[in-house]
Amino acid sequence: MRVNSVRNIEQPARATDWPARLLDAATTSHRRALAILAALCLLAFLPGFFTIPPVDRDEARFAQASKQMVESGDYVDIRFGQEVRYKKPVGIYWLQAGVVRAGEALGVPQARTSIWLYRIPSLIGAIAAVLLTYWAALAFGSRRVAVLAAAMLATSILLGVEARLAKTDAVLLACCIAAMGALARLYLGSHAAGSATERWRLPLILWTALAAGVLVKGPLILLFTGLTVAALAVMDRSLAWIRGLRVLPGTLWMLVLVLPWFVMIALRSHGAFFTLSVGDDMLAKVASGQESHGAPPGTYLLLFWVTFFPASVVTALAAARIFAQRREPRVRFLLAWIVPAWIVLELVITKLPHYVLPLYPAVAILTAIAIDERCLSHNRLLVVGAVWWLIVPCLLAALTVVAPYWLGLVPSPIAVALAAGGIAVGYAAWRRFTPDAAEDGLLHGIAAMLLAGAAVYHTLPRLTPIFPSPQLAQAVRGAGCDNASVAAVGFQEPSLVFLAGTQTLLADPVSAAIFLREGGCRFALVEGRQQDFERAAAAHNVRYTTGPTVSGYGLGNGKPVRITLYRAAENPPPAAR
Repeated sequence: MRVNSVRNIEQPARATDWPARLLDAATTSHRRALAILAALCLLAFLPGFFTIPPVDRDEARFAQASKQMVESGDYVDIRFGQEVRYKKPVGIYWLQAGVVRAGEALGVPQARTSIWLYRIPSLIGAIAAVLLTYWAALAFGSRRVAVLAAAMLATSILLGVEARLAKTDAVLLACCIAAMGALARLYLGSHAAGSATERWRLPLILWTALAAGVLVKGPLILLFTGLTVAALAVMDRSLAWIRGLRVLPGTLWMLVLVLPWFVMIALRSHGAFFTLSVGDDMLAKVASGQESHGAPPGTYLLLFWVTFFPASVVTALAAARIFAQRREPRVRFLLAWIVPAWIVLELVITKLPHYVLPLYPAVAILTAIAIDERCLSHNRLLVVGAVWWLIVPCLLAALTVVAPYWLGLVPSPIAVALAAGGIAVGYAAWRRFTPDAAEDGLLHGIAAMLLAGAAVYHTLPRLTPIFPSPQLAQAVRGAGCDNASVAAVGFQEPSLVFLAGTQTLLADPVSAAIFLREGGCRFALVEGRQQDFERAAAAHNVRYTTGPTVSGYGLGNGKPVRITLYRAAENPPPAAR
């Protein structure tokens, strides 16, 4: 049996009683809850945020397109190199470009190639998502429920990854939670007794969040909200509550916010933006596994136990309670948020883990309600799952040791110490967990994940072989000439374009040889085809010097790479006539 948590006044407080004290402190006021959750976010998201190099391929593509906006001063068109990039709307590029411009104004060195500046919108979006989850959860339960739900989201593996990547998904998540939090209050009627101003406040939040989400990632946010409303209409057999959404003025307000850019890009691209973004990107993912990301239905359900870890351990125990109370209005809304969209995403052929991220806040709130009401299952097969709070930190600890050795490096003592701490706290989470007092085990599991995650993110930047682009860019800069021009053969990852310069030529061996023939501060970075390049250089009478060779792995495809740097001779012969 579980020992009573009420301690005799003469007994000293145990060190492991900190979860209850912290949770009690967080729920004394909204201000304190928000402060503690913000601090939790910083602990979860900052390790590695500034030091992990640009990650191929999506992050580097977004960052490079934003960099080109800053370089060109054109904040309407979206380009990667000389090609248009019409896959997502402009919202995230505006945010990233704005941060970079602010960084330049503040004197940040090499701001345009500092990837952490491009990640700041994702960091802010992730923190906002956690705080908005707290706000949204208050419509469904107590302050304790709201804190637990927000903490689960903040420490989930998936959000931790997205907070560190210069992409759309953390910002989209914040927009989705703002919209769904407002929608929930309108559905549950918490606004009914308010003043006229308050009755307009929630629709304003809803439609503004929808507009922001559309500018960030197109109509996906409308899918989540639309399916929720449709599911509630079917279950309730009524749409009477929808009058509170102020649909007509809300739609007009959303169009006022989103139409100007869409009109400008339609005129600029002669309609190509909609053809490429809707037809070649969004709809193509429904029918085929785009970029080799196809997977069968059920994939997201399997990934959930990893991507929502450490809280996924408790979610399994909450499932029976959620099903039993599915007819309660608050549970019905949360299930309408999750189930229809989850089914649709499982049926879409292309599957990426972050597609279901906007559904995780609802899962967190349902799980928190079950914990707060002490309604978790006592099924032994499910309870034994708490051992994953120990197993996962052990696996992450092994990664911080094995990965460096595999790449011929020495593990970081700091990472090893953090990983050891994660294992110790994970063991405590496993041993102390009971379904009747799940908060204690869950918060220990969260602490274990914070420590083990910090160990991994501390290790990643030190695994230099998996990030060849910074080494190559440094080799070019180390040649001692300004305004270097680069041609890349074989290794043509977006991170290299981002770090080496927008004018980087993505070439074949012959084109790279001809490129070097112009002389001056020109470099060819040739991967795996040195003999082809050298034969092409001899055929075109190109003089060059051979520089260092960088060996490693391409994150974009996981394959080994060996890249040699060639520099144009200072006094090239005249081109043959």
